[in-house]
Amino acid sequence: MGLLPILGAAAAALVCFSAGPLSAKEPLAHRTDLTAADRAKVADVLRPPDAFDRPERFEPMQGGAGTSTRQPGRDAYSQSNANLSFEEEQTFKVGNGLFKKLWASSPSSTQASDGLGPLFNARSCQGCHLKDGRGRPPRPGEEAVSLFLRLSVPPQTEEQRRMLAAGEILRVPEPTYGGQFQTFAVPGLQAEGRFDIEHEDIEVPLNGGETAVLQKPIYRIRDLGYGEMHPDTMISPRVAPPMIGLGLLQAIHPGDLEALADPQDLDGDGISGRISRVPDPHTGERTLGRFGWKASKPTIRAQSAAAFSGDIGLSSPDFPDNYGDCTAAQTDCRALPHGEQARLGATETPDPVMDLVTFYSENLAVPVRRDVDDPDVLRGKQIFHDAGCASCHRPKYVTSRDAENPAHRFQLIWPYTDLLLHDMGEGLADGRPVGDAHGREWRTPPLWGIGLTRTVNGHTRFLHDGRARNLLEAVLWHGGEATQARDAVIALSPGDRQSLIRFLESL
Repeated sequence: MGLLPILGAAAAALVCFSAGPLSAKEPLAHRTDLTAADRAKVADVLRPPDAFDRPERFEPMQGGAGTSTRQPGRDAYSQSNANLSFEEEQTFKVGNGLFKKLWASSPSSTQASDGLGPLFNARSCQGCHLKDGRGRPPRPGEEAVSLFLRLSVPPQTEEQRRMLAAGEILRVPEPTYGGQFQTFAVPGLQAEGRFDIEHEDIEVPLNGGETAVLQKPIYRIRDLGYGEMHPDTMISPRVAPPMIGLGLLQAIHPGDLEALADPQDLDGDGISGRISRVPDPHTGERTLGRFGWKASKPTIRAQSAAAFSGDIGLSSPDFPDNYGDCTAAQTDCRALPHGEQARLGATETPDPVMDLVTFYSENLAVPVRRDVDDPDVLRGKQIFHDAGCASCHRPKYVTSRDAENPAHRFQLIWPYTDLLLHDMGEGLADGRPVGDAHGREWRTPPLWGIGLTRTVNGHTRFLHDGRARNLLEAVLWHGGEATQARDAVIALSPGDRQSLIRFLESL
C-alpha cells in the first residue's frame, strides 16, 4: 500500500503539500520511480524541521503505515509489518518458527532439523537476536552467544590482492580458523576456543562538573583447539543488531543514499560518508551494501544466508558448503556427517527455508514512537539536530514505489541512518578492513526502536561490540567524522544532555 490508502486523511495532507520553488532544477531527479509531481511532494515532506515546538507530521509512525501501534512490551520488536496481507501474515508466522528453531547435530531423528555446525556460535537465529533484538557482551561467568569475533588476515598472495581490489572477495579468512571464531561444537568435536574480555577505564570530563567513565574492551583468545592463529590475524567483535524495519531499509531508493555520499567532503561539513559496494551473491555484480556493521551485505537474504552459514553452520542455496565456516585445515570437522537430505533439497536449509526466514526478517515492524510531543523530548530533538547528529543519522525517507514487497512501497519512514560508511575515529577502530570499509569505518546504524532496548532485551548495551553501557556512552565513543557532534554533547549543560537522551529513548 502507498501513503494515501494507509494513513487516511493525514496522508492526504502529505500528498497535497504545495512544494514551492525548491531549487533551480527538479528535486530528487534520481527518483525514477516517482512522477515529477510526486518528487516535489516527497522533497517537501523530507525537509528538515524549521521549528521544534511540536512534532512533525506522521512522526510517531516510524515505520510508515506498517508501524506496530501495540503497547510496547517485551515483544515490541517481534510484531509483523501492519501492511501485510492475511496470506503474508501466515508466511511471516512460518518464518518466525524457522527463526526460532533449534537445530540439532547430524545424524538426528529430526532430519529436517539437523545439520548444526559442526562448529557454531548459536543453535538458532533467535539465540543471537533474542526477541528479535540486540545482542550484548557476555556477563561474568557466561559463554558468549550474541557476541562473536570476526577473523581475517592481510592478503597473502597476489591472487588474493587482485580479488580484494576487484571486489570479488571482501576479506581473507584466517587460514585455520576461517572468517569467524566459533566457541561451540557438536559432540565429539573440539570448539575453536574461548575468549575473555577485559576493560580499560577512560574518563571523559563533561560540562557541568560531571565525568563519564567509558570502558574500552580488550579481547584475549585462549584454549585454541586447532593450533596457533596466523600472527597477523585481525579480530573484530560484533553483537547481533536488532531486526526491526529491515525490509524498509532495503526499500530505500539507492539514489537517495548515493545522493548523501560525499567521500571527498566537497561541502566542507567534515562528514564524508561513503557508499559500500559489495558483490551481489546472485549476479556477482558489485552493488550497494546496506546491511551488517560495515555494510558488507547487499540484501536481507544475503545477510541471513551468511548468518546461517557462519553462526549456525547450516548450508543454503546461497552458501552451499555443508560445513559452514569449518576450514580445510580442520579435518576432524569436515569428516563429520552433515544434515543435507536428498529428499528434502540440495542443502541443509533448502528453499523454501531461506525464502521464509528472509520474508520474516524483512517484515518485522518498527514500534510506534512514544512521547513525541513531550517538551523535554522536543528539546532533545532540537539538540540532536543542532549538534549535527542528523548529518549521519538521517531522520527520514520515502521508500521506493518499486520496492519488491507492496507493504514497503512509498512509505514515509524515520530510521535515523544514511547507511553509509563513516570514519568513526581511533577509539572505535577495529583495524580490520572489509571490502570498501577500512579499519576505522562503520555503517551508520539505524536508531529507530533504540529506546526500547531495555524493555525488550533487559540491557542497554550499544555499539558494534556492546561496549557502551548506555546511550550517553555510545555518543561519547564517537570520534573521527563525529568528533564535532560528540564535543557539542560534551559541552551541553547536564539538563540539555538529559533532554538529548530523552529524545533518543523516545525513538
